[in-house]
Amino acid sequence: MAGPSPFLIDEPVSQLGRNLTYGLLDSIGRAIVTGQFDNAVFPTEAELAKQHGVSRSVTREAVKMLTAKGLLSARPRQGTTVQPTSSWNLFDTDVLRWMLERQLSVDLLRQFNELRVAVEPEAAALAAQVAGEDDIKRIDEGLQRMQAAERGLDEPLDADIAFHVAVLRASKNPFYIQLRDVVSTALRTSIRFTNRIKGRTADVAEHAKVRDAIASRDPAAARIAMRRIIGDVLDLIEVRLPSDE
Repeated sequence: MAGPSPFLIDEPVSQLGRNLTYGLLDSIGRAIVTGQFDNAVFPTEAELAKQHGVSRSVTREAVKMLTAKGLLSARPRQGTTVQPTSSWNLFDTDVLRWMLERQLSVDLLRQFNELRVAVEPEAAALAAQVAGEDDIKRIDEGLQRMQAAERGLDEPLDADIAFHVAVLRASKNPFYIQLRDVVSTALRTSIRFTNRIKGRTADVAEHAKVRDAIASRDPAAARIAMRRIIGDVLDLIEVRLPSDE
């Protein structure tokens, strides 16, 4: 009897390969960010394959992806080396997630929110000028989710993130919009941190002021309202910094 056609397993094997690659990417990436390779020679592809029980092709692909993220450098006759933090792509959501997960860094949260305060108030001001009705509807839906979360009917983190991402999208600026994944990733840590200090979730009334200003086509008010939200976060972080450094 003829055996099964090899073509029947192509897709499952392909999917398995992708899962193995991303699993290895996550494992090595986290190890690099947490300093496990500091002052140590980075393993060869053959050694990594053996250590993790995967094929050389899976290892090669994971190393290639980590190189693209700025964590590794592979050069002829020099091998593969871990790059300094200054070379890492901090706008890559995997890199940012690994950095935030390695140990809660209040200083990193401050730096992230300094980026936010430079971007989100201007995005809100732009949204007040150019947002369409669908954009304002999404912002309003985010606010409604925040209100529902206060009553225990939605997830506070997801609701808060939905609001801020909706404002970025409403700016119509492609550079601001592409920051949505970075903002979403980092906000998950930032919001947990600030909520733990405040003992409550985000101030819905302050977020409503941003929504109202955008809906009223008032760029100055939108900018001020968003700056106040992020400024409050920065104030909380500055208060906490001396005891966490």
